[in-house]
Amino acid sequence: MKLFKKILLSATVFGLMASGTAQAAGKIVIDGSTTVGPIAKAFADHYTKTTGVQVSVSESGSGNGAKSLINKTCDIATMSRAMKDQELAAARSKGVNPVEHVVALDGLSIVVHPSNRINALTKAQIRGIYMGKYTNWSQVGGPNSAIVIIQRESNSGTADTFKELVMGKDNPISKRAETQSSNGAIKSRVASTPSAISYIGLGFVDSSVKAVLVDGIEADVKTVKNNTYPIHRPLFMYTNGQPTGAVKQFIDLPKTAEGKRIISETGFVNVY
Repeated sequence: MKLFKKILLSATVFGLMASGTAQAAGKIVIDGSTTVGPIAKAFADHYTKTTGVQVSVSESGSGNGAKSLINKTCDIATMSRAMKDQELAAARSKGVNPVEHVVALDGLSIVVHPSNRINALTKAQIRGIYMGKYTNWSQVGGPNSAIVIIQRESNSGTADTFKELVMGKDNPISKRAETQSSNGAIKSRVASTPSAISYIGLGFVDSSVKAVLVDGIEADVKTVKNNTYPIHRPLFMYTNGQPTGAVKQFIDLPKTAEGKRIISETGFVNVY
């Protein structure tokens, strides 16, 4: 009987080692998007409590999440944009096969200080502000004060989404724009700067900032899910190949009742 138990234990350990580094180490390593961060962290807390498997979550930005997956230093890359062609090519050159999993939906909220009387902007006006065409709020129906433009850093998936869905290819952002490193940093800056404007994920909006209507539409669960809010996007987790074991269980959380509850409570929109 003892010999049988030893053989069974050895087979189990071998199976875990063969199925991926996360399970072999008894830990799942996640890196990437600050937007997906709240979902990943809440999932991690829930998953560790229910399974005992430790989950570490880093928020270094979508681009760095992709690099971590390519370099095989994480099990799951969280990204607020799809992987780029050059990232996919770099992954395949290193024997990594990125598999995309949509975990939630998001509306990129355009936020201003709560004291700003502006309640709505068109995409054209937002683009004009970020290009430097409009430099004073009075030019778009607001107070007589210079506009403080705030953007995300170049490694940000949220910045890429904003450029793609609002700016377009041929409309560069003004060099006057200030750069912040995360959704949280942007929210804090806008909350303390009466003339500021920026963009953050839907789950980060609270009473410290004011989200304006875009083309007359409010970002909420309904408008993001039915694609009527103009600046909507999917949120991703990427794995190296089809996930198995603990990583698969984690990736499948958005399809569960508990996972859906977590996504809703973090302020994002369920896709399943």
